[in-house]
Amino acid sequence: MPPIILMSDPRVADMPVHDCGEVLVDLRHLPFVDVDDRLADPAGAYAQLREGVTWRLARAARLLPEGLRLLITEGYRPLDLQIKYFEEYAAELRRAHPDWSDDHLHHQASRSLSPPEVAPHVAGAAVDITLCTTDGTELDLGTPVNAGPEESDGACYTDTDRITAEARRNRRTLAAALATAGLVNYPTEWWHWSYGDRYWALTTSAPRAHYGAVAFRTG
Repeated sequence: MPPIILMSDPRVADMPVHDCGEVLVDLRHLPFVDVDDRLADPAGAYAQLREGVTWRLARAARLLPEGLRLLITEGYRPLDLQIKYFEEYAAELRRAHPDWSDDHLHHQASRSLSPPEVAPHVAGAAVDITLCTTDGTELDLGTPVNAGPEESDGACYTDTDRITAEARRNRRTLAAALATAGLVNYPTEWWHWSYGDRYWALTTSAPRAHYGAVAFRTG
């Protein structure tokens, strides 16, 4: 397998961005996905995604086997929340590894959270996603969504061998639909998929990203 490119890789930050200006779309009003409220915020930012990403989710939904649906846990994430999450995780790692250099700490933190300056969620370009049945029962994909490398003992990595055969089949089902629809996975997080952001551009050899950081406004 090729080495994993982390979000902290300088090549990600170096990708140019020509934002296409697409608006954010509220996924809660769409029939082809279910939106979970475990990370809901009062303004509903968590349920927003750029139009182009939304269209691709619609295609992915049609590619799923009968009886399965896409289950969204988080889409857009405001910059201040991304900064908070990243700094809290980095502080947790610092307490566990006080001997790490700042560069290594930043590198390790990016396994589980994107550095804020390149974060796909902040661009409305990334979605944390899993599978459920048509009656809302969530499928087993090996770990909970957002389980970090430490708590999951590495089972959060998409291609890990530390999960059951059933969970591996479910991951493959999810990945087949999303990849066919044009999204890319962050290999340290089986649930994180994106389109049009810097990471997508780098890993697909696109000349530029379509989406940069965007502000969410209510009303």
